[in-house]
Amino acid sequence: MAQIFVCKDKEMQDGDVRIVRQDRLEIGVYRHAGSYYAYRNHCLHQGGPACEGVVKGKVVDLLGPDQSYLGQTYDHDDPHIVCPWHGWEYKLLTGVCAPDPRLRLRKFDVVEREGAVYVVT
Repeated sequence: MAQIFVCKDKEMQDGDVRIVRQDRLEIGVYRHAGSYYAYRNHCLHQGGPACEGVVKGKVVDLLGPDQSYLGQTYDHDDPHIVCPWHGWEYKLLTGVCAPDPRLRLRKFDVVEREGAVYVVT
């Protein structure tokens, strides 16, 4: 198995993403809550660059005590990757497609070694 160098560990902060390339393969590497997550930069909808989109919390409805609709907010404990082409969302922690859990981004292992971050392909 090959390993692709991403960066030095201290170069990525929580919330950062890096796109790395090996031949024709592009991988988005995220740092969230001190952990790393890596996915193929390929949206399952129409092949867009999923990992080049924004990361935001899951949108949740706010309901009143009588279950009346009060608006919406974000659940930042469940961050989503949003593909910039058509807005398809994937759960950052698992790569699962938010509206259709049968679909998921291709996931890669990430290793930290001697102060550096690598993706295992």
